[in-house]
Amino acid sequence: MAASLSNEVKQALEDIYYNERTGRGREALALLERASAAGDGDATCVLARCYCGRQYVWAGHGFPEDDHKAVRYLHKSVEQGSALGVLVALRSGELTPSVQKKMPFKNLQEAMDEALALAESGDAFSQYVVANSYFWWDFLSIQNKDADSFPSHEQFKAYLKENISKCEDWFWRAFRGGMYFAANNLNKYYREGDEDIIAPQPEKARDLYKIGAEAGHPIMQAIHADDLSEAGRKEEALHWYKKAAEGGHPGAWYDVGRCYFNGEGTDQDDTYAVRCFEKELEKNPIHEGSCNLLGKAYFFGRGVLTDYAKAYHLLYTAYDRQQSTWGTFYLAKCAFNGLGTPQDYGKALEFIRKMTFENPEADYMQGYIHARGLGGVPEDIKKGVELLKKAGNLPEAKEELLHYKKTLFGKWVRRS
Repeated sequence: MAASLSNEVKQALEDIYYNERTGRGREALALLERASAAGDGDATCVLARCYCGRQYVWAGHGFPEDDHKAVRYLHKSVEQGSALGVLVALRSGELTPSVQKKMPFKNLQEAMDEALALAESGDAFSQYVVANSYFWWDFLSIQNKDADSFPSHEQFKAYLKENISKCEDWFWRAFRGGMYFAANNLNKYYREGDEDIIAPQPEKARDLYKIGAEAGHPIMQAIHADDLSEAGRKEEALHWYKKAAEGGHPGAWYDVGRCYFNGEGTDQDDTYAVRCFEKELEKNPIHEGSCNLLGKAYFFGRGVLTDYAKAYHLLYTAYDRQQSTWGTFYLAKCAFNGLGTPQDYGKALEFIRKMTFENPEADYMQGYIHARGLGGVPEDIKKGVELLKKAGNLPEAKEELLHYKKTLFGKWVRRS
């Protein structure tokens, strides 16, 4: 049990959370692995969070998500005597009776006291862990209290309010100290309150992500940009998307490219948009938005020479790897016309059926396929004609309709 964090843990927290733009995330992870192996329980606790996924650590580090490894490290941190590990395990539901028996603390309050000492020393990660213990009501288990511990319901509510409200100061200390994830729970605390105990204060949440953005945290810059974009402040949003992209936030180069591709907050610039999508795909070759919009760029020759093969490959990557239906209309046109891929009417029909919007060209393609019985579909001239008519004034549909007529008995047939 340590009265302060080791130098290894302090350095790792600096590179993983407080100054994540250093680009030393992988080195920090290796440093934690070595410290954990040497018996540093706090290092093991931080390691556990690193493997919990982007909800707990910045995605820009590229740490693999591994729930089993995270749980194993969390249990190990409790055994190694990390007070922070005890509180994190309690919060995550992993402090089972068998695990708790292995902790070198007399009780949970002793672990909380040590965590509070670390928080008071100024460490932002410790402050964040302590804040969560109050925010999520873990103090009830720590203090071994429940409603039956109080003479009246009013006294129990007063006790709850006194403890829950402590999270606010601790979250702010953590946030200002570089633990940017604290902004998410502060946002929830201010916007929603806590049942009928803590009243909402939405006005206090207004600038949280702006503060984090101005402090230089890429994830906060991206969130702030999203908020500005939703508010219609497109030019300001683009500024922060660029900051997030330059800081290495996953997906941010796509957002910059999307703005230039659509002319949001800036003049339309397809060539620059293409470069942004390519930058995003260098990091993540299956990024959904970048595959779709770069695919569209190649389909229409926007910022690049038209290349249907590249368009099909990119759009199909988003469809196949990310289950994206955004580009299915363009995929259908490629398959129907043999653009950049062998002509395949069955495949075209598959793509059309996945579309989430109606389109006259899609009606034409379906009508053509059904009326002629192509792509493994039984010939159904009546259905085909209905779809061709639905395509309206589309020239191709009107021309195809000339091949069919209705007999005196009301049956649609092909003209001989």
